[in-house]
Amino acid sequence: MTILQIASLLIVLAAGFGCLNYFFLRLPQSIGILIVALLASAAAMLTDLAFPHLGLSATLRAMVLEIDFSDALLEGMLGLLLFAGALHVKMDDLRAQAWVVLLMATIGVALSVAVVGVGFSWMTGMPLLVALVFGAIISPTDPVAVLGVLRAANLRKSLETKIAGESLFNDGVAYVVYLILIGLAFGAGGHGSDHASDNATLDALALFAQEAFGGAALGAVLGWLTFRVMRRIDDYALEVLITLALAFGGYELAIGLHVSAPIMAVVAGLMIGDVGMKYGMSEITRNYVNAFWSMVDEILNAILFLLIGIEVFAVAFDMSYVWAAVFAVILGLVARLLAVAVPILMLRPFRSFGRDVIPIMTWGGLKGGISVALALALPTGEWKPLILTATYVVVVFSIIVQGLTIAPLARRLGREPGLM
Repeated sequence: MTILQIASLLIVLAAGFGCLNYFFLRLPQSIGILIVALLASAAAMLTDLAFPHLGLSATLRAMVLEIDFSDALLEGMLGLLLFAGALHVKMDDLRAQAWVVLLMATIGVALSVAVVGVGFSWMTGMPLLVALVFGAIISPTDPVAVLGVLRAANLRKSLETKIAGESLFNDGVAYVVYLILIGLAFGAGGHGSDHASDNATLDALALFAQEAFGGAALGAVLGWLTFRVMRRIDDYALEVLITLALAFGGYELAIGLHVSAPIMAVVAGLMIGDVGMKYGMSEITRNYVNAFWSMVDEILNAILFLLIGIEVFAVAFDMSYVWAAVFAVILGLVARLLAVAVPILMLRPFRSFGRDVIPIMTWGGLKGGISVALALALPTGEWKPLILTATYVVVVFSIIVQGLTIAPLARRLGREPGLM
């Protein structure tokens, strides 16, 4: 199929599944589309078992594999989704939570990767470096899933900013850690090992600095230049187009310069959402920009969750992996708890936190399409099927179970006035 045919099919399916959810399931749109997609995939598999001569699963698997999920997300949709998410986070709110966000997106990510890596290596016998790659895959909280759930949770502003800011930045940091660990684990011939040379470690640290700080600097520069241009224009259609050019063009420029494109998109989005909205746009332009990016966010969200649902055909499920996948879910929750609790405890002597912060941020750390895309992008090897299966189970559990219960939990715990 051509790119246009694939895009048309995905949009039609997303709209159709969205209608089914609206009329029958009445769940939050993204989660509902994912569940309908999973049910449709399961129905196709059962049909194939009942009538094997139809070859339905093989046909659908070939169609799904034709869609390069990793490229579609990591080099296409992700920049727009991160930019849209960052656009609605205000710098003043983020600045007030800066230390929480910074520690969770750095120390928190490192702790999560280490806990998952060591635990999964012990459980499965996987080489430690390869298991750490798996840790990097399931450590980032997906800002698409998290920000979608936040809309229904009605959290107080300080807690919402913590969750939103951390999910936007830890995603970029975890992606950089993933790239580094991929180089260490698979750099020598593509087979996972437990050893990395001193030179490789130094190269990894240099790569982290280049990717993370380079991405932030590029996002700040492009965001500032875009703001200066928009300040001289009063044409809402053109200004919306300029923001789209920034999100698309900036992301591709970051990839070309070998700096973190996700971090670039977040920083540029924060710049336009705060400085650009305040000083570079008229009220009518602000309304159109907000409406446009809200629609982009909703539409891409629906397509992304549809893709996650049908990617079940790309996962080579093996019953021998079931217990490892269940263990990965538990391990991921423990790692997330430590990634949240340790930074909070480090900051407790200097500021107060509500009793709800750790449980809500732990349970609200949803995994999503980014984890699936990173798992699919792994080099082919003996451990890839296990990692892919475990990642898919973690993501589906996270979105459906945690995603459907975080709002009630937040309503129960998250309304204590005057807490940080």
